[in-house]
Amino acid sequence: MIKFLIKGLLRDKSRSRLPIIVVSLGVMLTVFMHAYITGFMGDTFEMNAKFSTGHVKVMTRAYAENSSQLPNDLALIESGKLLANLRLNHPYMEWTPRIQFGGLIDAPDSTGETRSQGPAIGLGIDLLSGNTGEAERLNLTSSLVQGRLPIKKGEALLSDDFARKLNVIPGDEVTLIGSTMNGSMSMHNFTVAGTVKFGTEIMDRGSVIADIEDVRAALDMEDASGEILGFEKKGFYENKKAENMSAVFNSTSSNADDEYSPIMKSLSQQGNMGQYVQMSELWAAYISLIFIFAMSLVLWNAGLLGGLRRYGEVGIRLAIGEEKGHIFRSMIVESFFIGLAGSVLGTAIGLFFAWLVQTYGIDISGMMKGASMMMPTAIRARITTPDFYIGFIPGVISTVFGTMLSGIGIYRRQTATLFKELEA
Repeated sequence: MIKFLIKGLLRDKSRSRLPIIVVSLGVMLTVFMHAYITGFMGDTFEMNAKFSTGHVKVMTRAYAENSSQLPNDLALIESGKLLANLRLNHPYMEWTPRIQFGGLIDAPDSTGETRSQGPAIGLGIDLLSGNTGEAERLNLTSSLVQGRLPIKKGEALLSDDFARKLNVIPGDEVTLIGSTMNGSMSMHNFTVAGTVKFGTEIMDRGSVIADIEDVRAALDMEDASGEILGFEKKGFYENKKAENMSAVFNSTSSNADDEYSPIMKSLSQQGNMGQYVQMSELWAAYISLIFIFAMSLVLWNAGLLGGLRRYGEVGIRLAIGEEKGHIFRSMIVESFFIGLAGSVLGTAIGLFFAWLVQTYGIDISGMMKGASMMMPTAIRARITTPDFYIGFIPGVISTVFGTMLSGIGIYRRQTATLFKELEA
């Protein structure tokens, strides 16, 4: 019977073409919207992770308690050994040391006197070794406005707005005035290699980026790091996995009685990021459920209308003696195959559009001017495992359910009235 019904659907395009197109469109929108919402919610975390929190972060217990103050006097010492152990024990993660610091950038004139100066937030990262991919992670190449990336010791990047404020250009020398790890005053000269623009006010207002070895020399932090960040090699943050990794590390490598003992925290355990992670998970679930429910109603009605349009056909089949139960079951099987075909086609199209948005993104940099929060300048979708099957919920179940409701009328048909209906 199934083979016969499939042949009937293939030969009678009026019974299959339009329903499959309707189901495909509904499933396509469901799959695409789920991938879009997942990507949009995750992009904000990835942006903050790349610049600040990492997917996980290792620091001393005392540093973690005062991390907003950037207390480099509480930094990790012998960080090279710790970094090697992390790379050995967690090879599926990319680990990189960083130093965040604050200070004053002084731009001298031709006589060496102060021409202009301003407060800056600094970031010491691994720029020169090329082993950690920090330049790519922070998207420094595409963010360049003037000059180039540092290629030798003593060079640094300034945010473009900050450089214009100080009236410096690539090739000029600036002086970092700050505090060393031991609390003494530090002055260290840098050559401006280039300027960058990230598109977010919090970074463009006043930032300096230099190689971590130069920062260590400037702040007397030999073999020390303020923090060591870990990133999933596949590029996406997984909250449960990160929390489990942190719990295992802290139970085996951290001493609660030693304030200089290392502690690992996941992204969701740092600052207010935990609230954002929970909110994003809830929002993504609610929005997806609402959209799936809406598409289910549409496809349910499509199945219902499809069954009602065949009212005359059902009457003829009853008049020639076909059993009501057989007609009902055949309509359900037909709607199942229609829903299945539409779901497969719609899922494929939805994944294609989601892949385009995931690969190329939607530029929203114009909307981000003046933003004080780290937000992505391009919205990207993210294809996850549920996207491969979530469209079948409205595509198959709703279509079949709509047909079942319309088919209930079959059992209410009276054979005595069939010929009057057919004559009309």
